[in-house]
Amino acid sequence: MPFSTTSHHDTRGVPMDTPTTSSTRPRPCAATVLKLLLPSALGVLIFFVPLELAGRRTILLDHMVTGARDLLGDASGLYALALIVAGAAYPLLRGTWRRSPTERIFTLLKLGGVAAALMALTGWGPAFLHQPDMLPFLFDKLVIPVGLIVPIGAIFLALLIGYGLLELVGVLVQPVMRPVWRTPGRSAIDAVASFVGSYSIGLLITNRVYQAGQYSAREAAIIATGFSTVSATFMIIVARTLDLMGVWNLYFWLTLLITFVVTAITVRLPPLSRMDDRKTDGEPEALPGRRLVTAWHTGLAVAARAPGLHRSVALNFREGLVMAISILPSIMSVGLLGLLAAKYTPLFEWLGWFFYPFVAVWGLEDAAALAQAAASGLAEMFLPALLMGEAEFVARFAAGVVSVSAVLFFSASIPCILATRIPLTVGRMLVVWFIRVALSLTLAVPTGYLVQALAG
Repeated sequence: MPFSTTSHHDTRGVPMDTPTTSSTRPRPCAATVLKLLLPSALGVLIFFVPLELAGRRTILLDHMVTGARDLLGDASGLYALALIVAGAAYPLLRGTWRRSPTERIFTLLKLGGVAAALMALTGWGPAFLHQPDMLPFLFDKLVIPVGLIVPIGAIFLALLIGYGLLELVGVLVQPVMRPVWRTPGRSAIDAVASFVGSYSIGLLITNRVYQAGQYSAREAAIIATGFSTVSATFMIIVARTLDLMGVWNLYFWLTLLITFVVTAITVRLPPLSRMDDRKTDGEPEALPGRRLVTAWHTGLAVAARAPGLHRSVALNFREGLVMAISILPSIMSVGLLGLLAAKYTPLFEWLGWFFYPFVAVWGLEDAAALAQAAASGLAEMFLPALLMGEAEFVARFAAGVVSVSAVLFFSASIPCILATRIPLTVGRMLVVWFIRVALSLTLAVPTGYLVQALAG
């Protein structure tokens, strides 16, 4: 059966097209089938199957990060500092700081991140910055783990997103994308790429497809604000910070579900619902009754054309390293500013009261604290996790969900979106952020009670 779509490529150079005719489909030889199944199965094992090692039961990637940190020992701080310095120098060397006022502001914040990291390592600076819940907590519990998990996770993401599993899943979920999220079937690839890869991967794909006329402005905005959230590797950091690794699979899949449910609602509300929906190039769908066959052959086509494992791993590792150096300085500076604002100013307390009704309705004991922590996520997505690390289980679970499902935050995702051609202003993104947080809290708290009951 014929099947056609417009070809485009992801950031790893892997074709993201589906075959135009049956004659272009790769022969399902044993080598191609194994190339699709083996890396994909190994990727699922590393990211989603908890194993007990050395008395700890968690996923293999988490074990690897713990082992890497133990191996580095005291040098782990110097490693993180090197990444932060590289990240601050990166926009200066590439000249990207000149692009816009936003880029200049974030370049200054990254330079501030270097100063904050030096203070964390040396103990220099005002005493209040060295309290356990300030620089030491930020540097030891967040920056060092992120600096390790992003490059290491990127290596193994090649197994999940480089050999056809991503495209196979994308074709299978095409029938629900348009009626539920008002986006074309190909956007499923962007959504999954963001969740198992990163928002930067998803945004790069989205921006390129939008510029090619295959997404409308509204579709691109929906994908950027609804699907381009942090990756599975970042979610591990959140889960570790909130002591949720014991329920990792429940946390991961329920967070994914809540994120996409929230997106299905926000696309029907202003400002997203009122954006321009014109585009120049539509997307044909698989013929009825051929969904599984099309998905299988699409996965095989990508597996057949995929680069060798060593090349795919090298490309993903480089991308992960660039991502790590790009976000660590911002996490250090914006995260510190957020912690200071949360501790010494009423900013998030005031903002949090807007979210309080969405939490209090469930009778949660830590309702006010959770609402205020959720508001702090606008500055940096990790702040809700940092602020709720010692709370009761349901509040910790809800904070972990909101950290991911809010999608938009000033330390990384908002400036990344502003750097694309997608017509989203800061004002529009703030409205979408508020709606997403309110809906996420409404769904995450009762879900936390359910998980607590299931976990015993």
